Amino acid sequence: MARIVFHLDYFIICITLALSISCRACGCTTENTSPFFIFGDSTVDPGNNNYINTIPENQADYKPYGQNGYFGEPTGRFSDGRVIVDFIAEYAKLPIIAPFLQHSAEFINGVNFASGGAGILPETNQGQVIDLQTQIKNFEEVVEKSLTEKLGDGRAKKLISEAVYFVSIRSNDYMGGYLGNPKMQEYYNPEQYVGMVIGNLTRAIQVLYEKGGRKFGFLSLSPLGCLPALRALNPKASEGGCFEEACALAQAHNNALKAVLANLEHLLRGFKYCNSKFYDWLHERINNPSKYGFKDGVNACCGTGPYGGIFTCGGTKKVQDYQLCDDAGDYVWWDSFHPTEKIHEQFAKALWNGPTSSVGPFNLATRPLP
Repeated sequence: MARIVFHLDYFIICITLALSISCRACGCTTENTSPFFIFGDSTVDPGNNNYINTIPENQADYKPYGQNGYFGEPTGRFSDGRVIVDFIAEYAKLPIIAPFLQHSAEFINGVNFASGGAGILPETNQGQVIDLQTQIKNFEEVVEKSLTEKLGDGRAKKLISEAVYFVSIRSNDYMGGYLGNPKMQEYYNPEQYVGMVIGNLTRAIQVLYEKGGRKFGFLSLSPLGCLPALRALNPKASEGGCFEEACALAQAHNNALKAVLANLEHLLRGFKYCNSKFYDWLHERINNPSKYGFKDGVNACCGTGPYGGIFTCGGTKKVQDYQLCDDAGDYVWWDSFHPTEKIHEQFAKALWNGPTSSVGPFNLATRPLP
C-alpha cells in the first residue's frame, strides 16, 4: 500500500463551543446548558449495542468492562469505566447522556446515538451495528417525536440550534472496512477510499446543519497502527513498532477532514467547530507514558497474545482466554482497541479547558464570538 501524504498539519477536531458556558463569557446562569447530541462508534457508545442483535466483539455489557465500579456494573461502554463524553457532560453540568435505545431515557439534555463497530460508510459491519446514517435518522426521530411534541416547535428549534453535535466515528471504516477487506483495497486505492469516507461524513454534517445544528465537534483518528491489535499485526511486530500503513490512513483522514471543515466554516453560515491534535496527543502518551502517570503505553490491560492485541477481553469471543492487569490506571490501553478511563478523562480535561496552543480556536469552556 502506498504511503499517504497530505501537506497539512495533524489535527483533531474537538467537540465544540460550550456545552456549559462560562457565565462571565455569555451572561447566562449555570443552568443554561446546551443539549449534547453524540454520534459515534465504540469510543463513545454508552450501551446502545446492548439492545441490538450483533456479535460479541461489538458489545461490552459483561465483565471486566466497567470494572472500576463507577456505574456499578458493565454498561456497554468499551472501557474500564467512563468514556470521554461522560466526563464532558460532567464538566458541562449535564447528567450522563443516555443511549438512544434506552427506553426510559429523557432526551431534553441530549442523546447518545453511538454504536460500537459502526462506521461512516453503511457497508462497515453492515447488519451488525447502527451506522452513521441510521444514527442521524434516529436523531430526526428524537427531534420530531420527543423534542417538538413536548416543547413546541419554537423551543425545540432553539435547543437544536444551541446544541453541541459531537461525532466520533471513523476507525472501523479503516480497520475492518479497508485494511481487513482485500476486495475494498482492490476497488479503491488509499486516497480514493479516504475521499469516500470523508465525502460521506461531509454529507452527514450537512444534514445535521440543515436540521439546525451549528456547533460541531469531531474526535479525529488516533495513531491507528499503535493500537495493540494493529501493532500485533505489524509485519515488524517483534521490533515493537506501530503498523505504519494504518497510521498513514489515520493521518490522511485527519488531514482531509481538516481541509473539509475549514471549507464548511466558510460555506455554511454559523457553522462552528474547534480542534486539537489528538493524533499527536495520544502518540505522546504511548511513547512517553510515565510523563502522564502511566506505566505502559503499548500493551493492553485486558486481552491476550502480543501486546494484548488479540481481542479476547471478557472471554465471550472465539478465543476465550484473556489476561487482566492489576491496575488499569497504569495503562494507556484498556483492551486491544480502546483506551482506559484515565485516558478518556485526561483528554476530556484537555478539551474542556486546555490552552489555545493545544486546543483551539476554542476549548469547551468558552464561547466563540458569533
